[in-house]
Parts: sequence; structure tokens; C-alpha cells
Amino acid sequence: MGNNEGKELMLGNKAVARGLFEAGVCFISSYPGTPSTEVTEEAAKYDEIYCEWAPNEKVAMEAAFGASLAGRRSFCAQKHVGLNVAADPLYTMSYTGVNAGLVIVVADDAGMHSSQNEQDSRHHAIAAKVPMLEPSDSAEALEYTKLAYEISEKFDTPVLLKMCTRVAHSQSLVQKSERTVPDFPYEKNIAKYVMMPGNAKKRHPIVEARTKALIEYAETAPVNRVEMGDTKIGIITCSTSYQYVKEVFGDTVSVLKIGMTNPLPENLIKDFAAKVDKLYVVEELDPIIENHVKALGLTVTGKDLLPMIDEFSQNLISDAFGKETGESLSIDDPIPNRPPVMCAGCPHRGLFYTLKKNNCTVLGDIGCYTLGAVPPLGAIEMTLCMGASIGALHGFNKVRGAESENKTVAVIGDSTFMHSGMTGLANVAYNQSNSTIVIVDNSITGMTGHQQNPTTGYNIKGDPAGKIDLEALCRAMGFERVRVVDPYNLDECDKVLKEELAVSAPSVIISRRPCALLKYVKHNPPLKVNTDKCVGCKSCMRVGCPAISMKNGKAAIDNTLCVGCNVCSQLCPVGALEEQVKEVQ
Repeated sequence: MGNNEGKELMLGNKAVARGLFEAGVCFISSYPGTPSTEVTEEAAKYDEIYCEWAPNEKVAMEAAFGASLAGRRSFCAQKHVGLNVAADPLYTMSYTGVNAGLVIVVADDAGMHSSQNEQDSRHHAIAAKVPMLEPSDSAEALEYTKLAYEISEKFDTPVLLKMCTRVAHSQSLVQKSERTVPDFPYEKNIAKYVMMPGNAKKRHPIVEARTKALIEYAETAPVNRVEMGDTKIGIITCSTSYQYVKEVFGDTVSVLKIGMTNPLPENLIKDFAAKVDKLYVVEELDPIIENHVKALGLTVTGKDLLPMIDEFSQNLISDAFGKETGESLSIDDPIPNRPPVMCAGCPHRGLFYTLKKNNCTVLGDIGCYTLGAVPPLGAIEMTLCMGASIGALHGFNKVRGAESENKTVAVIGDSTFMHSGMTGLANVAYNQSNSTIVIVDNSITGMTGHQQNPTTGYNIKGDPAGKIDLEALCRAMGFERVRVVDPYNLDECDKVLKEELAVSAPSVIISRRPCALLKYVKHNPPLKVNTDKCVGCKSCMRVGCPAISMKNGKAAIDNTLCVGCNVCSQLCPVGALEEQVKEVQ
């Protein structure tokens, strides 16, 4: 019992949040993005830390930089594609350096569980010339978070802490400690912090000198460690791949675990390679470590054995090395995939049904509503990145003109609109394309687990906050035509959509209905099927609601899923889907 004193089983993201608390972080600004979201949500539970959701990752990083400049340790978090948005301040922060420590979590999503690509964020660390730490479990997530602040302040640099889906969302035991809060005075320093060309030119050599110092640090850094076993095989690995290697091989091979993936050590790798008969690199996605090892003049096996796509697993590694060594090490049977689907009662469903019914070309965006591309709705024809729907619609209509203007729309969520949709809308207003934009306002940031945003009127703790009026904002940006519809009302959606597409002017339709999963949303009783009326025509199935199925040739309603939204009943030609009377309490 005494050995576990002060220890707790934590998710990797929760462990990072604990590390932020113990490191004395005072300011956190983030934008939610799976698999990074829980770091900020967990940190918000500590009253000692100011936490906020920013409109986007660029704003979050700039706010965190401002807090660092003011002399308090600061932090921001985002997923890998979010770091693309924040790359502008990051690359220049590498030149300015920091005042108090500044740490940035970037959570990669190999396997694309909730992302539109599986880019490798180590490229950002290399290109920005900032150090990156990669924990492999929750204990390291806490430890590396605290170490990142020491590195940040010692080397005058922002530090990237790279998580991934498996480390972020798996649990292991961590050791908790007390909180200490360092304070750094703010001192005016124009040469360091004003990055106009004359000053920036003088800062670049400082960055290069810092990189050399960091490489020297990496040679003996505690996060890079050698675990010697049988010397026939030597494996260099990092992050969750280290866990897979250990699960497959145990202590039967020699391992160099890299915890600091930028910059990488040189002599440490050469010394390790000299002690083993054959050298391998096991790393997810791109051959960052492998190419570094080859640049050192060493012979190594990596991506010619292991893939550059998808996340790794114990089975993948065991199969690959089994083929290499002639041994089969596979365990467990493959798990079948479960395709994503819009929830029962999702307010987006009625809108997408209406768009499909009107044969619209729909340019989509990032959010729950991206599932509008999935059968049977199959409405969305393009999704690129946050905010791209509106910009793409403008370009699409400008080149196709009247051929597309009366049948093409952009669809974007309320949170995504605040993230990066406003600039696209400004472009439509300024350059006057005849475009119809649909903002699907479900009163929350739904896809990442119900975080507040600037349109909801509440902050990260659920307290009242500034609230942006979408209708007033769109009108202020130059749109005279702004309509609001209830997506549960199919006739209203159809009428307004037809009217706005027919008008030769830019317009915005706001499809407003709260997410069906919000705790405060009151639902109607589930519908019931009158089997005497039902003819088995499957018209109700056209909206793809998971609460509806066919049994014995008749429609059937799952009472545990149905929220009584009545969208399906509006499609039934014989009135077989009926409302139930609410019970009087």
C-alpha cells in the first residue's frame, strides 16, 4: 500500500494536465481536437490554472506566447492538423524564444481515427527548429511535461510535446507531486521580441547555436535510454512503438528508446549501433529517425520492413519481425471495424436530407456533419480542412457561374465557422460570388465531445461568457440575406433552401437546433410504428437514422435511441410513424 502512495491511474492526456499543474503553469489556451482535447479539459479542473478555449489554434498559441512573455509558464494544445493552423506563430517563436516556459502539445492521429490525414508532426519540430519530446505512457507524459518546461527555459525555446492517440487515450500509473510556480519578470527587449527583418536576421544564428546545444543535451538526456538485451537485434524506437516492441520482444532484444525526437542524438545512436549485430528502427509514419540514422552512415532496416501508413500494433510488429526472423509471433484475432454514424436525432440529418433531395452539390467542412457524406445521405462531395468549405464554394461558383450557383452550397458548423470560416465568408462578401452558405449551428463543438465555443455564451468551465450573435455577425460582414431554419422541419428547410438558391445574391442559412446529446436538451417520447398502417416502403430509412430498422417487412423503432425528432415521420407516406403521449409526472 505504501509503495502506491501518491500514485494514480491516469489517461495520458490527464497525466499531461497533472504535469502542467505540478510545473506551475498559470495560463492555458487551446482549441479542441481529438486526441488532444482532454488535456485542456482536465487542466481546467485545477482552479489554480486559467484555462480557455480559443477560436482556433493560431489564436491559442499567440495567447500562450503572450502569457509566457508576461513571465508565467504557459501552454496550448491541439491535434496535428491544428498545428498547421498555429505554424505561423510557432516558426517565429523559435526565433524569439520565450520568457517563462512555453510548452505546446501536438497530438498525432496515426490511423486517422478522427482526422482527415495522418501527417507526422515531427516534421514541424524539425522545420521550426524546436525541441520535441515524445512520451510512451502516462508516467512519461507527466514527467516529460515538467521536463519540457525546464528545457524551454534553459534553452530559451518553445517545446513541442508530441502525443498520439494510443498514448493520449491509454492509462498507466503515475506518481503525483506538489505544485511549484516560478515567476519571471517581464523586461522590454525589442531586439529579441520584435521580429522585423533586421532583428530576425540576428536571431537566426542563435537558433542554430541552440540546436547544436540541444543535440549535445540529447546525447545524455534522461529521456533517451538504452536497454540492453540480446545483441543480435537492436531496435531504435519511440512513443507508442516502444510499448509494442516491449510487448512483442520483452527483454530479448536491445532497445534504444528515444524520448527526445528532435533534435536526435548522434553519438548515442552510433554507440548503440556498434553493440548490436543488426539495427532496426520502429517508428510510426515517416522515417524521421531512420533517415537520421542513415545520415550517420549506419546500415539500418526500417521502412523496407514496416509500413509508412496507419498506426502500428503488436501484431503488425510481430508479423513483420516474424517474416524477418522466420518466427510467427502473432496474437489475438483482428477486431472488426465499426463505421461512424450520425446519432439518432442529430439536427444535421434533416438538413442533409433536404440538400440531397434538391440535388445540391455540397462542399463540406470538418465536424460531426462530415458524416453527411456517408450513405444513405451521401450529400457532401468535398471536405478538406477547417473552414475550407466557404472558400472552396467561392472559387467553385466563380469559375462555373450560373451553371452551379443555384445548386451548390457550403456547409460549416458553428464552432468551425468561428475557427476559420469567417475569413472565407469575408471573401464571399468582398469579392461577391453568388454563394449560399449553410451554418449548421448545433450550439456546441460536437465532434470533440461538447466543448463550448464563442457562439454558445459559456466558457470552458460552463460559466457565462461573451456570446457572438451569428446572424448579426453575418449581416455586419455584408450579407443582407440571413435566414434561420429548424432542421427538424423539413418543409421549412426545403422552402428556405429553394428561395436562397434562386436569389442572385450571397446568402447565409443558419440551420439551428442543439445537439441531441446535450444534457440539457429535452426530448419527446420515442415514436411508435403503427404496423397496421406501415407498408414496408422504407421511406423512413432514407435519413439513415440508427433508431430505425426493418423487422418482418415493417419499420421498427429502437426506443432506447429515438428522441422523437419526427424527421422520419415527415417522410412516411401513410402516417405509420406516430407520436406517443408524454406521461404526466
